[in-house]
Amino acid sequence: MPNLSLDTIETTVQRALEAHGAAPFQAAEVARAVRVAESYGNKICGLYYVESYCQQLRTGRVNGTVTPEVSRPRAGTVVVDAGFGFAQPAFTHALPLALEAARECGVATLAVAHAHTCTSLGYFTEQIARAGFIGLGLTNASPIVAAPGGKTRVIGTNPIAFAVPDGQGGLAMMFDQSTTTVALGKITMAKAAGERIPEGWALDAEGNPTTDPDAAIKGSLVSMGGYKGWGFGLMAEVLAAAMTGSVLSRDVKPLKAPEGAPHDLGQYYVLIDPTAASDFGDKVQALAASVAQDEGARMPGQGRKPADPVAVGDATWDLITSLADG
Repeated sequence: MPNLSLDTIETTVQRALEAHGAAPFQAAEVARAVRVAESYGNKICGLYYVESYCQQLRTGRVNGTVTPEVSRPRAGTVVVDAGFGFAQPAFTHALPLALEAARECGVATLAVAHAHTCTSLGYFTEQIARAGFIGLGLTNASPIVAAPGGKTRVIGTNPIAFAVPDGQGGLAMMFDQSTTTVALGKITMAKAAGERIPEGWALDAEGNPTTDPDAAIKGSLVSMGGYKGWGFGLMAEVLAAAMTGSVLSRDVKPLKAPEGAPHDLGQYYVLIDPTAASDFGDKVQALAASVAQDEGARMPGQGRKPADPVAVGDATWDLITSLADG
């Protein structure tokens, strides 16, 4: 298993995406997101997705050359149409205007419409926080979650992420999770490895608890905390789909399928300028100190440090390099 530098990972992924039809800017933005995911050990959102990116570029399921269109229909509202392209370049195009809107209005929203899966939602809210703003993000995904007591898949894992600046140029808190007990990727990875999954993660197609990852994929995932997670997932659906004009989860085909209609997903972000509160930084630091007074306790995201180099499986890297060779 080779240990690879993040620079090597990023440049090779960019080559792979360009070899399959992505324009340089779009490929660079996606490769940067893959780099960050791998640096934090987020395998599900890193190299794991690159093969499907390349396949979908070739089939046209994702547009790798489109230039996102950014608008500001209201003072505190920024919208970017990703044009069925990648979410990363769309966000990059829109973020400066969204930050400007938040500075002017105190609170602003950024709606990313008609995009490919954003993969790691926290990747985006972290950028908002590092610019000095509180960032809240929500998105939806292909349907895999049934309502409590039901068995028909209605919504996706529908992640929610938020990040909080510390008032001193760093991060006080960073949180990113699906609204299901686990992300779907953990179940697909368990299936690929021939492993069982813990009970409580998923239901089979008949609505019964299962530890078989294949039955789980054919069935539905369980919302975290039952009705509580279900409610958060529904709210993510409302904001990510209804507030962006993108599709409901029920109409999204499996995200990694090589062919099919574009994902057409939405992401919705809320940006809050904390400078309106004169003692924001002091209060956040006091909160962090209260959390850390017990040994081993910390604010979410604290102690999170990127690794460089990182270990990559031989088969995975052979695949990525072959994709880079076209």
